[in-house]
Amino acid sequence: MSEIFTPAFWGEYGGILAEGLLDTLIMVAVSTLFAYLIGLPMGVISVLTQPHGIRPHRAVNAILGWIINIGRSFPFAILMVALFPFTKLVMGTRLGLRGAILPLVVASAPFVARMVETSLSEVDAGVIEAARSMGASTFQTVWKVYLPEAMPSLILGGSITLIAIVGYTAIAGMVGAGGLGDLAIRYGHQRHVPSVMWVTVVILIILVQVVQSVFSRLSVRIDKRLK
Repeated sequence: MSEIFTPAFWGEYGGILAEGLLDTLIMVAVSTLFAYLIGLPMGVISVLTQPHGIRPHRAVNAILGWIINIGRSFPFAILMVALFPFTKLVMGTRLGLRGAILPLVVASAPFVARMVETSLSEVDAGVIEAARSMGASTFQTVWKVYLPEAMPSLILGGSITLIAIVGYTAIAGMVGAGGLGDLAIRYGHQRHVPSVMWVTVVILIILVQVVQSVFSRLSVRIDKRLK
């Protein structure tokens, strides 16, 4: 472990650690973006179509719930392997950054949908009723009432989602997706360089702490209940 603090260690492994961190950040950013593009509408529709929602629809709500529950039930490692043929067909490869994005999105979108559904369900029903009584359309109710009122909770949910995806990227590294997880396996286990593995662990811990701290402060700042 002491070699971590030597110039020789960083001269040999600093470049690959920086590249691994960059790959992890790219995977997290891109997969989070697409997960929210898919999961946010799913969560909104799920809330709207609940029996007590403003657009109740039992069949749509049941189908969405079924899809979300199944998506959240798969362990990510199994899901990634199961999606290998589909990933190869869509992305052209099942390895590296490109090969990791699709499984990450498939795994994260149901998670996002459930987080969004939970956050929107916490909005005061009286506020929703007031907006509807003033003639607000469904879109206006969602855009101007649901989302703003639930924003602190949505932001905290976003931090949980990002942290989960960071963990997924580490698992993806076990099957050649690149990033810090790949370095931990390839150098820490296969090449018996435990120092590299421990550095990747520390970097991941710092990354998680930064995400949690930033999003928690942002949530508190915009929470009208705390003003």
